[in-house]
Amino acid sequence: MNRIDKVFERLAAEQKKALIPFVTAGDPCLDSTEMIVLEMVKQGADIIELGMPFSDPLADGPTIQASALRALDGGVNTAQILELVKSLHQKIQTPIVAMGYYNPILQYGLEQFAKDAADAGVDGTIIADLPLEEADKWGACAEKYGICNIFLVAPTTPLERAKKIACKSRGFLYYVSVAGITGARTNLPADIVANIKALKAVSPVPVAVGFGVSQPEHVEMLSKVADGVIVGSAIVKIIERNLEKSQGHTLSFSIQGMAELGDFVGRLKEKT
Repeated sequence: MNRIDKVFERLAAEQKKALIPFVTAGDPCLDSTEMIVLEMVKQGADIIELGMPFSDPLADGPTIQASALRALDGGVNTAQILELVKSLHQKIQTPIVAMGYYNPILQYGLEQFAKDAADAGVDGTIIADLPLEEADKWGACAEKYGICNIFLVAPTTPLERAKKIACKSRGFLYYVSVAGITGARTNLPADIVANIKALKAVSPVPVAVGFGVSQPEHVEMLSKVADGVIVGSAIVKIIERNLEKSQGHTLSFSIQGMAELGDFVGRLKEKT
């Protein structure tokens, strides 16, 4: 059983829901990312979504696009991200899901990436631009090496198609709460609860909700219907607000920022 499956099984027994915070690997640097992940786990994060920066992130809004550019400007690459995962799993057992886009994985080599990712301790992948019809090759590689291939569905996805996607998804199904890109929002769609309930009725795997989720109140409301809640842009904004430049002009994350981040993640977890 994959670590992701074990987390959802444990939380279901505890009548709790998964908090899944997102952070871009290498923003502002890989050392900072490691410390950020460790702090989020300390504050109760159940699964970590680790963004693999890409130059053309179709699903991401300005906040996460900017974080990807900061990471790329710092020279972060796929091999370094896998080394980061390996280092993290020497300290924590929290599942890590790599979120990215298909082209870098294709260039790396599907089977090679699956093998190296599994060796490093990647528990799952979310490939935002890989549709169901094109996913068989990657799905086979992921399954061979015990990696959960997590699919996304949108509010505009017909329920019959959503059911097909859910049946192919492993670990959990990612429900995109809005028809659009990532980004912190004050209000969530009025039909979100009904949509999640309809999706859960046809999904054999847990349903986690992301895109636009930015406040403890959102997490509290969504935790009543979803199995997990994903928070990304609100976390990345805290990182962006607390960047520091060293004498060598390299970026790092401030001590004050780490305290703010820890407090925020802790308040989110209290609502699950």
